[in-house]
Amino acid sequence: MNHPDYPQNPYQRPLPTSTMAVISLVAGILGFIAFPVLGSIAAIITGYAARNETRANPPTASGDGMATAGIVLGWVNIGLAVIGLCCVAAYFIFVVGLVAVGGQ
Repeated sequence: MNHPDYPQNPYQRPLPTSTMAVISLVAGILGFIAFPVLGSIAAIITGYAARNETRANPPTASGDGMATAGIVLGWVNIGLAVIGLCCVAAYFIFVVGLVAVGGQ
């Protein structure tokens, strides 16, 4: 009887969790809390490095889900930063337009 939670070979040890995947997830979370740009960039870079490590043949570490979560958090934070910058630019363009119209 095979159970999906148990390895097929009883002597096979589970793979260690990738350190890069943990760093990616932590950096992605920190990107929302403390370091928006640096945390996001670190999450993306370490996330892709961890995915290369976990998807190698044979894999050398586990943690593909954490790496993917870090990548997603990093890209979402960068997207929010771009939207925020566009809103700030639109605000200043609007204010400049009001000042120009009000001065006539």
